[in-house]
Amino acid sequence: MEFKLFLTGLVLFVVAMFMFAVKKYFKTPLSQKYFKKIYSWIDTFWSALIIASFVMFFFIQAFKIPSGSMRNTFLEGDHLFVNKFIYGFHVPFTSNGKRFAALKNIKRGDIVVFQSPPEASGICKEDGYRVIKKDYIKRCVAIAGDEVKIKDKVLFVNGVRVDDSYATFNDLSVFQKIYLFSDMEKYQQVWEQGKFVSIPAIFIRDNFGPVTVPNGHYMMMGDNRDFSFDSRFWGPLPDKYVKGKALFLYWPIKRWRIL
Repeated sequence: MEFKLFLTGLVLFVVAMFMFAVKKYFKTPLSQKYFKKIYSWIDTFWSALIIASFVMFFFIQAFKIPSGSMRNTFLEGDHLFVNKFIYGFHVPFTSNGKRFAALKNIKRGDIVVFQSPPEASGICKEDGYRVIKKDYIKRCVAIAGDEVKIKDKVLFVNGVRVDDSYATFNDLSVFQKIYLFSDMEKYQQVWEQGKFVSIPAIFIRDNFGPVTVPNGHYMMMGDNRDFSFDSRFWGPLPDKYVKGKALFLYWPIKRWRIL
């Protein structure tokens, strides 16, 4: 979105500069009147779009809740603002996602907006496999070095039961633990590679791990635990995909609140 706004603003800027160069050819009062009006609008739009793209890239982004994975914290269609600078600024045009000037680090319990990693956004088509980039919103339940385990829907981090009163469970059934691998190192490896996306949910959803979140990664889960496509399936989230922290729910007005 930010790039599209910037590109549109850049195109309008070029148009404005071209109009400025040819304005001397508009000599009649009527043509000058319409020229000035059109030029004024284009000049306003290009600057507004470039400023908006700059703000959205570095500071604040509007976000719409796309699914029910965060119920009842958020509902489908809720609109909120995302603080993009609190975790630091990504260095532009770098692939490793390095950031600078962070005000704070991501901690357990933060509600985070991030670009879906390839393992979470790939779809299969008849002509092959392609990746769709889209933004997700989930809650960070564990950070690098944490051991994560789910036993009969109960979340444990570093052996301690998590007080996640915000979590909801809308499926009364509990999928029993099924041992996918006798070797837990293999389990960890397959999870880190995001290959659990191809395994039926009954093997993963309610009994999971233990796994250890690798360096530079986070464990993300939806608050609607029974109906959330999250790190249990597509693996740990690399830091480079993090966009920001949920800041303020502004629509619908009756549900507005600081997050």
